[in-house]
Amino acid sequence: MQLQVSNSPFNQEQAELLNSLLPSLTETQKIWLSGYLTASLSVSNTSSADAPVLEAQSGGKTISKEVTILYGSQTGNAQGLAENAASKLEGNGFQVTISSMSDFKVNNLKKIENLLIAVSTHGEGDPPDNTLSFHEYLHGRRAPSLEGLRYSVLALGDSSYEFFCETGKQFDKRLEELGGTRLFPRMDCDLDYDEPASEWLEGVLSSLREGEVSSIEAVPETKASLGEQTYSRTNPYIAEVLENINLNGRGSNKETHHLELSLEGSGLTFEPGDSLGIYPKNDSDLVAMLLAELDWDPEETVKVNKQGDLRQLRESLISDFEITVLTKSLIEQAAQLSGNEDLKELLKPGNEERLKEYREGRDLLDFVRDFGSWGESAQEFVSILRKMPARLYSIASSLSAYPDEVHLTIGAVRYESHGRERNGVCSILCADRLQPGDTLPVYIQHNQNFKQPKNPDTPIIMVGPGTGIAPFRSFIQDREESEAKGKTWLFYGDQHFVTDFLYQTEWQKWLKTGVLTKMDVAFSRDTDEKVYVQDRMREQSGELYEWLQEGAAVYICGDEKNMAHDVHNTLIEIIEKEGNMSHADAQAYIEDMQQNKRYQRDVY
Repeated sequence: MQLQVSNSPFNQEQAELLNSLLPSLTETQKIWLSGYLTASLSVSNTSSADAPVLEAQSGGKTISKEVTILYGSQTGNAQGLAENAASKLEGNGFQVTISSMSDFKVNNLKKIENLLIAVSTHGEGDPPDNTLSFHEYLHGRRAPSLEGLRYSVLALGDSSYEFFCETGKQFDKRLEELGGTRLFPRMDCDLDYDEPASEWLEGVLSSLREGEVSSIEAVPETKASLGEQTYSRTNPYIAEVLENINLNGRGSNKETHHLELSLEGSGLTFEPGDSLGIYPKNDSDLVAMLLAELDWDPEETVKVNKQGDLRQLRESLISDFEITVLTKSLIEQAAQLSGNEDLKELLKPGNEERLKEYREGRDLLDFVRDFGSWGESAQEFVSILRKMPARLYSIASSLSAYPDEVHLTIGAVRYESHGRERNGVCSILCADRLQPGDTLPVYIQHNQNFKQPKNPDTPIIMVGPGTGIAPFRSFIQDREESEAKGKTWLFYGDQHFVTDFLYQTEWQKWLKTGVLTKMDVAFSRDTDEKVYVQDRMREQSGELYEWLQEGAAVYICGDEKNMAHDVHNTLIEIIEKEGNMSHADAQAYIEDMQQNKRYQRDVY
């Protein structure tokens, strides 16, 4: 509805300003603005002596209304939860400062009274890239006494990894060591984090308001206007498959699928560097083998969530629960329900390494075959299973180049373990069972930690072997559409030039038009001695360092354990050599690049 003088309390100039602003606001911005105006109105209707905005009096004690939220995020999950927390706290009358840990000025830490931390754990217990400087400071000698600090930590992780939520645990412990007092106990969240994160936020809000006497009333959460559909992680969009193409040539050892999905009518938007979440389904053949080991009727009805939604057992094992990964938590809960003595033995203190070895490469079918089922009903059996987590894939297209579409580059995962063939849940769904016209539940995962420079003239260096090439296709498409002038340099690697050069004709076209300034490739199986992207970087070390000195930003996408680690060390070597620096100075150079968002990684 257009605001006019006749249908609103605004004059002509105000109505025109609001009509130009309101359509550009996101739902989050509208909700925040609604809460802000309501809270401001409540304060203005009360005398300043009785209704302070930033603090309240209770029993002679001043309760601060200021809250600082710091987040550490690799893929954007922790950042999204931090932003949601900020919105809710602001709607309840708190003044919130929110920042990534990399942007936070550590000298301000002593000034904070209420601190909330939302942080994920990356890889094998590692802090995300944008937490490194703050993590090092807090755990170093310069960390201040924080006796006046009240804090709480929301930790994100994946319980299939040994060091589950390790970074959050470290922050929680260290803040206590420095004298801080917990507002609310740390909450450790698995991949299905929505409900525990909501519980944490409610607990934090309750603690912040304990004993508070204030006229500021809580602002009720608002929903999207009637008829308006908002798609998200908890309400995915059902996207139609437009294309599904195997990018590898005949005879290749690999199978990489280029997937094109329609977003038409969804309202979903994304930027280069963002990811797409897909909720996959388990292989029905694997589910059939699992059901053959169980005593229950596949058509028996079970509850699949806390809301009480019902589904037949067979369908729930296909669509709702993860069955290809064994977590320590699942094994511990199964032991309590099954009474199997061998299983209890496996969990005894001192058998940690044996348990870790057992979990490696095994799934729920192996577990049931080895130790039997648990529980007295199908409902009790599924009650301890982890919900099917979404799989995140780097987006391989630009929305400006392909409006209403999103493209992905997905490598099929097939391997053998413990005498059985194994398949990646989502990758093999896409490779073997997905045809044009089929649909997938998807959502956009925004990632502010992997973004092109704001200045389009800034040179960029991209390192993306294999499927790590995906976001750089998005980068270059976007730069072509926007006519960005900054130089671009791509390092790409795979096994064979003839069969594994993903998107080869596109890169050649962009080299010809100048959108891509320079490209170096490494095909490891085409030569007697294996050559990788880091070897090509060493060969070009002089020019690469010149680009860095010109202010180039470096982006790495792909395997974290090997490739990203090797590329990181190679960059340090090049800076040390070409800059005539000590190893410590070269490391500091990289850390400064990270701090200034000139070194970003999207690794998995």
